[in-house]
Amino acid sequence: MPNIALELGKQSAALGVNSAYGEQQDVDGVRMIPVALTWSGFGGGSDEAGNGAGGGGGWAIPVGAYIRRGDDLRFEPNVIALLTVAVPFVFFAGRALSRVIRALKK
Repeated sequence: MPNIALELGKQSAALGVNSAYGEQQDVDGVRMIPVALTWSGFGGGSDEAGNGAGGGGGWAIPVGAYIRRGDDLRFEPNVIALLTVAVPFVFFAGRALSRVIRALKK
């Protein structure tokens, strides 16, 4: 059996956020290709006695789809998913910025 940690390492060599494209769907003559942002991470460790463990996880956020009608190709965003991601980001970025401004005033 191959070393599973090495296989996972090879598959997740790219760091950061990646994009994933779904299978093309044809609905009433309109072609759609779904797009998502993906993130994954893996980790592991062991102690001096040789006891080890590992784990991993990931997320996929649907951001929209490429829509083709005839010769027209455009990207249509998934507004709900973008708001779900943007609202916490704006909240925490605003709090961080206010703390930086407050620290600079002192």
